Amino acid sequence: MGYYNYQNGLIYRHLHQKDGWESHLERCRSFIIQTLDFHKPEKVTVLGSGWLLELPLAEMIEKTGKIFLVDIVHPPEVISQAGSLNNVELAEQDITGGLIEEIWHKTGKYSFFKKLQSLENITIPEYKPDNDPGMVISLNILTQLESLLIDFLRKRTNIREDEFFRFRSGIQGKHIDFLNKYQSVLITDYAEVTTKRSGNITTIPTLLTDLPPGQFSEKWTWNFDMAGSDYYNSRSLLEVIALAL
Repeated sequence: MGYYNYQNGLIYRHLHQKDGWESHLERCRSFIIQTLDFHKPEKVTVLGSGWLLELPLAEMIEKTGKIFLVDIVHPPEVISQAGSLNNVELAEQDITGGLIEEIWHKTGKYSFFKKLQSLENITIPEYKPDNDPGMVISLNILTQLESLLIDFLRKRTNIREDEFFRFRSGIQGKHIDFLNKYQSVLITDYAEVTTKRSGNITTIPTLLTDLPPGQFSEKWTWNFDMAGSDYYNSRSLLEVIALAL
């Protein structure tokens, strides 16, 4: 369903957009440390740990007893790094709570000539960790939970855009519901600002659900694609918010 390619694409983009990304990564690390100092948890679970680019892992090890890194798949480099750390464990899990598998099975019988017509029979679950997760960090994953699923569904369904909108909003809402049950850090983009070569600027909301107020918060701009990798026809910025719940 494209998860390996997506993850490889992230590190490729980071290497080619390093100057534009560094400020964002540093703001993420700083906010996480600030929230760790505020909550002082004994255990931390990171959802969407990826390549650990935004994660101040060394500082976290000093500030807490146990760290769980959760993602749909972990890069080999991360597996190797975590294997040498006694208080860091990896888990490969579907952060949507099983929605990936459900969509795979419920659309598998459809083809180009016979497409799924509705999402009514697809239930959006809530992620359930195996154990008490301690403090939870949702790391630039909220608006990406539905991204590859929607791409996959567009090829196998004739779903209207308004139904896709409700579906995306529901996935994001379930993730927020989970975070609200624990001391949490939420770092997510909420809008993408695209500037065309012509100078035309388009702002598209990426956050489709309400956010809780949080204990404290910060906002900044992520120069996600300042190099114009889209054939130099456009540049993209992401508006980001960080919340301590």
